[in-house]
Amino acid sequence: MLERRLMIVHAHPDDEIIGTGTTMARYVEEGVAVTLVTCTLGEEGEVLVPDLAHLAAADTDALGPHRHTELAAAMTVLGIADWQLLGAPGKYRDSGMVETPSNDHPQAFMNADLLEAATDLVGLIRDRRPQVLVTYDEFGGYGHPDHIQAHRVTTYAAALAQAPGFRPDLGEPWSISKFYWTAFPRSVLVEGVAALKAAGDTSGFADIDPDNTPFAIADELVTTQVEGADYLDRKMSALREHATQVTTDGGFFALADGVGRQMMGTEYFRLVYSRTEPLTGESTHPADGRETDLFAGIL
Repeated sequence: MLERRLMIVHAHPDDEIIGTGTTMARYVEEGVAVTLVTCTLGEEGEVLVPDLAHLAAADTDALGPHRHTELAAAMTVLGIADWQLLGAPGKYRDSGMVETPSNDHPQAFMNADLLEAATDLVGLIRDRRPQVLVTYDEFGGYGHPDHIQAHRVTTYAAALAQAPGFRPDLGEPWSISKFYWTAFPRSVLVEGVAALKAAGDTSGFADIDPDNTPFAIADELVTTQVEGADYLDRKMSALREHATQVTTDGGFFALADGVGRQMMGTEYFRLVYSRTEPLTGESTHPADGRETDLFAGIL
C-alpha cells in the first residue's frame, strides 16, 4: 500500500493550527506521514499573556524561543512528530506586519534571498518526498509579508525539487503529485460574520465586509474542502497551546462551541496543479463537486 505523505508550509507558529489544524489532525489519525515546515519563530507577535509581556520584540526580544515551545506543545496535541523550522531555528525572522520597522530587520523573512530559502525547503521536500504540498495563495492568506514570502518560497522549491540538475547533494529529484493553496470561501466569511453579529461579538471580526475583503475568494475557485468537524476539539486544544498569540474564549474562535463548529472544522483549499486524473464520484462533495480528500486520485 502506498505510504501517503503530506507537507504543509506555514509562516509562523499558530498559523498551522488556524489554517490547517483539523486537516493535519485528520491525516495523522489516518496514518499519513505529516510534515510541518514553519518559516519563522514569530518573533514580532503580540504577547497576550501579561506575565510574558517582557518577551516582546520591543523588550527582551525573547518571544521566538518561547513560541518554539508553544509550537512543540501544539504538535504534541496533534500527534505530529515531524515538524521543522526552515533552514535553522532563527535563520529567518518574523518580518512583522507590512510597513512596520521590523520589515527592515536584516533577518526578516520577507527580504530573504528567494533561492536560498527555497533551497532550504528543497532539501526537506527531497528527503520527505511528499505527494501533497500545501501553502498559502499569492496573497498569503491575509496579506502578511511572511505569508506571501512562504508562498513564493514554496512555489519555487516545488519546481526546483524536481529539477535533476539542481543541487544533487540535496538528494534525488522529487515531483509533487498535488500542490494546493489554502483558501477562504467568501460564503464561509459571510456566514461567520452573520454568526458573530448575532452573538453580539465586539472583537471587530463582526465588522468585516465580506464583499470587500481580499483574503476571501470566490466560492467557484475553491476546489477542495476537507471535512474535519470530528477533529475540531483537537484543533482548539492545539490552538490553546499558542497562548501568547491566541485567545479562544471570545470572538471568532469562540464560535467553535456553537454555530460555527462546522464552519471552523471544515478547511478549504485551491488545487494549483495535479498530476492525477480529474475526480468524480465518491471522492467529491455531493453538493458542489469539490474534492474531499487532498490525496484523491493519487494511486
